[in-house]
Parts: sequence; C-alpha cells; structure tokens
Amino acid sequence: MSALEAEGLNTFYGKSHILFDVSLKVEEGMITTLLGRNGAGKTTTLRSLVGLTMPRTGSVKIFGEDSSRQPPYRAAKRGVGYVPEGRKIFAHLTVEDNLRVPLERPGPWTIERVFQTFPRLAERRTNKGRQLSGGEQEMLSIARALLLNPKVLILDEPSQGLAPLIVKDVFRMVEQAKADGMSVLLVEQNVRASLEIADYAYVLDHGVMSWSGTAADLVKDEERIQALAGASAEEWSFDDDLSTKEAEAFSHQPSTVA
Repeated sequence: MSALEAEGLNTFYGKSHILFDVSLKVEEGMITTLLGRNGAGKTTTLRSLVGLTMPRTGSVKIFGEDSSRQPPYRAAKRGVGYVPEGRKIFAHLTVEDNLRVPLERPGPWTIERVFQTFPRLAERRTNKGRQLSGGEQEMLSIARALLLNPKVLILDEPSQGLAPLIVKDVFRMVEQAKADGMSVLLVEQNVRASLEIADYAYVLDHGVMSWSGTAADLVKDEERIQALAGASAEEWSFDDDLSTKEAEAFSHQPSTVA
C-alpha cells in the first residue's frame, strides 16, 4: 500500500488552471522527490495533497483512505507532517516554546532528541524565533513537524537560502526520518542533492507530470537535470570541501521572520 497517493489532480486558482491531471505515489518507507523549475506547480501539488488548496477534481488517499477535499487537520490526524516553504515559525516565541506548539504524538522524536539532532537549537532554546538565522529557522520548522512523529513527512524547499553545510544537515535529517520508518515527499530546487537521497522521482513541468522513475535513472539523464535546474544543477556531494568556518558564518547571518 502507498503511504500517499494522488490521482488525476486538477487544481485551480480562480480561473487559472494550475495542475493538469497530476498523479503521484509516495511508497511506504521511501523518499520521493518532486522536481521542477520555478512556477511548475510543485507547491500547489503539496497544498492539494494536504487540503490547503482543494483540487477541483481528482483524489488523494493517505494509507488507502480517501482524504479528497478534506481540511488539513484531517491529513495531520492521519499522520502527515507538512513543512511549508518559508518556514512559518512563531517569531515572538522562544525556540523551546515553538517546539511545544505541536500536539505530541508517541514515537521516536521528542524535544530532547531534536536538541541532540540540532545542537544549534539547543544552544538557542531561549532565543525568540525572530532572532534565529535562516538555517536555524529551517531546522526549527522541520523539528516541529518531526515532533508530530508523522508517518509521512512533506517538505517544501527545505534548503532554500541555506549555506551548503546547513543543507547537508537538513538532508541528513531527511535520511534519518526514512531510517525511522517515515515516508518522505521532498520538493527541492537542489536537484542533485535530492536525487542523492531519493528512491523515486517525479518531474513537474507547467502543471503536467512529465517524467517519473527511479532517482537512479534520473541521475543518468544529464540533459534533463540541466533543463530542470540550469545553473543550480552543479555537482553536489555531501563530502565537498566547503570549510566549516565559512558555512557557519553564512548560516549565522541575521534573518527576519514576519
């Protein structure tokens, strides 16, 4: 059984038709990545899956149960954790208070484990959200979703605007979520990094699913990768030689939260 499955999604914003018969599956215990250039419809796809933007037609199933056109809290109750683009943390709350917002669910992820996984958050547990760097905000946003101990974790552009060293931490966390038995759906502009950890991949182009297959197969298609990401499709390695000092300086640049 698939952890998450969409069939024939057609989603509109007003009269604008955004998704055209989009179908995808997230298999249990796998990392699936959804790729595409800016404006392809990736975020709309995620919002359609969790009920934030209702598709006009098509179906969504979570572990085989129909969740089509149901409010987002129903998806959350069925075990879906969603980390939206833009982080959406509480600027006026401390790190620790942000982590106490989610309703605790039984499972391996606790606040203590979050602090062990992200020592930077432990160091800043009494800092307000608005005082955190961009990388720290992203860690906090992901940590809140993990505390729900979801069965399915959906991430929208988790590496956006982050230093390479912080990106590596985020992607290692995604791999740890898989090791804990979570199914992961990852939308990401860093094509090579996402394909390095993903099992399966989809490519969305102007609201149409133009390609699907194993991540290993897509890695071999250099022309398609270049078309997907252009300048951002440079070689990627979790072992590249960016200095820790340089990345730390980048990650601690101040960031504002609305």
